[in-house]
Amino acid sequence: MKRIRFKLIAVLTALIAATAACSSASGGSNDSTHLDWGWRLPTSWDPVASSAGNDVHALSLVYSGLTKQDPDGKAVPEAAESWAYNADGTKLTFKLREGLTFSDGSALDATAVKKSLERGRDADYSTKQAQLAVIGSIDVVSPAEVSLNLTHADYQIPLLLAGLTGMIVSPAAFEADPKTLATQPVGSGPFQLTSYKPGSEAQFKKFDGYWNADDIHLKTLTQKQPADDSVIVAGLQSGQYDIASIPPSQVDAAKAAGFDIDVNNVLTVRTLDINNTVAPYDNPKVIEAIKYALDRQALVDVSAFGYGEVNYQPFPKGYEAYNSDLDDLYPHDLGKAKALLTEAGYPDGLKIELTSSETDNALPEQIAAQLGDAGIDVTIKTIPAAQATQVKYIKREAPFTLDSFSGRESPAQAMEVLFGPEGLMNLGRNSPPEVIAALQKVSTTPIEDPSYKQVLQDAVAVAVKAMPNTFLFSWPRIFARSKKVTGFDQYLAAQRFDGTKIEA
Repeated sequence: MKRIRFKLIAVLTALIAATAACSSASGGSNDSTHLDWGWRLPTSWDPVASSAGNDVHALSLVYSGLTKQDPDGKAVPEAAESWAYNADGTKLTFKLREGLTFSDGSALDATAVKKSLERGRDADYSTKQAQLAVIGSIDVVSPAEVSLNLTHADYQIPLLLAGLTGMIVSPAAFEADPKTLATQPVGSGPFQLTSYKPGSEAQFKKFDGYWNADDIHLKTLTQKQPADDSVIVAGLQSGQYDIASIPPSQVDAAKAAGFDIDVNNVLTVRTLDINNTVAPYDNPKVIEAIKYALDRQALVDVSAFGYGEVNYQPFPKGYEAYNSDLDDLYPHDLGKAKALLTEAGYPDGLKIELTSSETDNALPEQIAAQLGDAGIDVTIKTIPAAQATQVKYIKREAPFTLDSFSGRESPAQAMEVLFGPEGLMNLGRNSPPEVIAALQKVSTTPIEDPSYKQVLQDAVAVAVKAMPNTFLFSWPRIFARSKKVTGFDQYLAAQRFDGTKIEA
């Protein structure tokens, strides 16, 4: 996979004169083994029930999978030390590290892996069923060896299992009461949850049973959910956070306060999810009109403060799935948008409702204004961020909604979520045959095959042109951090703290 971490670290040389602790860029706790992290808390601590891709960051603290992604996005060993496909790609055998345990003391062995993956595939409450459906059966070859028998060749599995879908949960926990996992996770990751206040914070201690515990230098970690974007920098200055995710609107303030800034081009893209089984979106010309009515560069310049890049597809430039043929696919063209509305039977325009969450800031208003210029009268419905995944993906109550897609470890999985017939972000749950065929061709092509990249990009083109998803712009993951934080590497998908230290 092509390296796409274009890491920009702004190390400020001028120190801010300060007379109080709240003005110091050193920030955070004075404990050199503790880190305070500003990041949104997950929808659930159970990876099987999690309904947001962004949950992967928090859940990676407490769970490990058979594989994980390195900073370049490659699948590398985690609970499994190696793996191998059979000749036709229909069986994948993992050799596990021996002696692993979960945080409850039970063994992480082949039987535990089998039970955990089967739960993700079969549980009626699982949001991972579609991704794991390719696993027909699982064989426990030995306590340290497990084989996945696939319904068809699928060379994406090592990447797929590196994220939420592959996180291994203690069978002892979910067999006793799976509901407790929503707030009391039991995994084998680098940390163990010790205290949780929903909507506020989660406290962790280092899990010494983690296979790579020697590279975890933090003894404790607290994840704190910022109350509002506008107070994050103040939280850094006061020592509430050692490191925090910040929106583009806060970059200048964080720089001025003397914090180091990491701007990382990851897989995140802003998008409009559209249910094309609901009027007026069941008319393809209405959707096409929306796509032409949007001035994406203006969205980047204003709502993203210039931190972003216009995009018409779910992958950023530099990533192997990015298809340059789609550049400028739907250029801003009000005349064409109005003509399409007339062809759709709306010569005098139409009225629609855009659902957004309270964390979307000014972007919904800017989108509404742009669509209004084309004759589309938009009413904005704002819902609490905590309800967003239920309203959008589970209940599907919002046929036209502003969203943010954070990508997936596997590009095939990402497209399954967006375009697959059971994809959470495919609100209509309908996929044309050509899209299904294109996605399957990606999965059945070995990643090392010379044709893989072209197969992948062709699938992106087929899906983007056939599906209603309206992509707006790619945008980076931005961290502001105290100068005391060192060894903090950037990851394409799940953020990790391997190697991170706090310098006294």
